[in-house]
Amino acid sequence: MEKSVIIIGAGIAGLSAGCYAQLNGYKSQIFELHELPGGLCTAWERKGYLIDGCIHYLFGTAPDQPFHDLWTDLGVLEDRTIINHDELMRVIEPDGRTFHVYADPDRLEAHMCELSPNDADLISDFTAGIRQFMNFDMAIMQKKPRSLMNAADWLEFNRAVLGYAIPMAKWGQTSAREFADRLENPLLKRAFPLIFGWEDIPVMVGMSVLAYMATGNAGFPAGGSLAFAQALERRYLELGGEIHYKAQVEKILVAHGRAVGVRLYSDEEHHADTIISAADGRGTLFDMLGEAYISKDLRRRYDTHLPIHAQVLTALGVNRDLSSEPHWAAYLLDKPLLIAGKERSAIGVKTYCFDPGLAPPGKSVIQMTLDSDYGYWQRIYGRRLYDLEQLQVADILTGFLEKYYPGITADIEMTDVATPLSYERYTGNWLGSTCGWLLTDKTMMMMVKGLSKTLPDLDNFYMAGQWVEPGGSVPIVAMSGRNVVQLLCAADGREFVSRRAE
Repeated sequence: MEKSVIIIGAGIAGLSAGCYAQLNGYKSQIFELHELPGGLCTAWERKGYLIDGCIHYLFGTAPDQPFHDLWTDLGVLEDRTIINHDELMRVIEPDGRTFHVYADPDRLEAHMCELSPNDADLISDFTAGIRQFMNFDMAIMQKKPRSLMNAADWLEFNRAVLGYAIPMAKWGQTSAREFADRLENPLLKRAFPLIFGWEDIPVMVGMSVLAYMATGNAGFPAGGSLAFAQALERRYLELGGEIHYKAQVEKILVAHGRAVGVRLYSDEEHHADTIISAADGRGTLFDMLGEAYISKDLRRRYDTHLPIHAQVLTALGVNRDLSSEPHWAAYLLDKPLLIAGKERSAIGVKTYCFDPGLAPPGKSVIQMTLDSDYGYWQRIYGRRLYDLEQLQVADILTGFLEKYYPGITADIEMTDVATPLSYERYTGNWLGSTCGWLLTDKTMMMMVKGLSKTLPDLDNFYMAGQWVEPGGSVPIVAMSGRNVVQLLCAADGREFVSRRAE
């Protein structure tokens, strides 16, 4: 008899879980609060410009490289052009001196040593780490849930990881801030926390990005994040799955210690043998399940002491070809700018001319993303001040751009500002988080050990997505969807398959 599965959320984790459920003989359906697939992996159109809200680079874009098998299973890279960059970004001082963050570790090392000969030993250590991680299969960490690994699996895992144990221990517990503090050069000191995203991110994460860029395994899929999510949606529907949009789940139905279905806000009820929540973690545990299955550890995890990343994204559509400009640059400021209640010492600017499908011919999309406190925006939401503050953010950033792109204000045809509340409204993510728990040197061990995808005392229920995968990221949450179906198959005594037999 065909078993049924209900999946909450049509983000990357939910769609991945749906695809693998269909491949393994389950009848699944997905309920999604929004009208589009992808969750945080999305884009939106404004006046002919496409604002990409997610992918900067995607692990798994090169054949025979880590994570590529995952995307082959899910059918998202077929006939899709992959755009590779030879540098991650540039960091530019007020006087114009520039640090090029090259993907090639040899080129990067030579450039950094030219900038700062006194830091040569530390630079050599850093680029040696990049070279080591070029051959590291990060996908092995997510290949199979730890609870399902047998002796052969552990042997394969240990063989794959053993040679990297020392660099993982060394760079996984060193933050970008700590590494920057050891550098002498002022430009490099300021640059390192910027190029890797935030001060407390483990250096290993940034090394892995550069390592995979160097091997061509961290490209940008042409068409952007929404097109990527829609390709995954098509794969799921082709496999026989069903998606219900604008169908927000209010409650997960439980009977005799088993999850048996969901009730929507429309009061419709739908039942299934298994429920998978790929939705917001806090909303799942505290609202949909009514706090009935929250352990002390889970309650402590959601008490706000763990860091969460929320952001304000400002996008501009400009009547100017910026293809000769760097695709990503962080401009260091000699005088901080006060934006959304916080002083900013640097502004990152992305131009998307490398993908011609995101703007009309001869025109460009500029995006500037800043970390931003959810509470700052929540306090003024619902009042005219909220709209005025969005306009002010855009005005300050436009004024900043004038220094580097003279006359750009007159070329602006579109302005759009998304706050943490925008992300919360369209994705349901608690506090507008874009990656669940922020990956730091403190939360790194949560990722390495893995968080449970089941709950004590609740059968036939699983969780997938960024709230059980610290640090999130598109490939990791897609693997999370795969992992819950592996757990489901094991519980039902089925052999897990990843591809449909020809």
